[in-house]
Amino acid sequence: MTYDPSPSYPHRPPPPPPYAPHIGPTARPTARRAPRRDPLGRHSDLRILRSAYRRQRRTATLTALGYFTLFLLLSAYAPGLMTGTAVAGLPTGLLLALAQLPITWLAIALYEHTARRLVDPLADRIRKEAELDARREAGR
Repeated sequence: MTYDPSPSYPHRPPPPPPYAPHIGPTARPTARRAPRRDPLGRHSDLRILRSAYRRQRRTATLTALGYFTLFLLLSAYAPGLMTGTAVAGLPTGLLLALAQLPITWLAIALYEHTARRLVDPLADRIRKEAELDARREAGR
């Protein structure tokens, strides 16, 4: 038994596009070109917004996960500290575990605060500029 690599159907190349004499390398466009502008993705405001949002996420994440990691490291490498008595007979480990909830609330509050103060005003300004640009383009 031999293998025949040729297809069972005849191969035909696609037909060439129809010839249009008015379209070619020497044809000049009749429409006015819009002024060249930087693409929106490279705009400096968007870069500032991305960096502000990145900083906001890092701050909130490192606050919550940093404390949790500290708690885990203390549990693993300092069991004497975690089993020691802190206040009214409560172990230090239990108090540190209970402090996880307020620390998480603090991370959420930091996230909301930086969003209101830094990220949201930038996003609003970029959104308004984009709407104005869209209206200008629609008016042309």
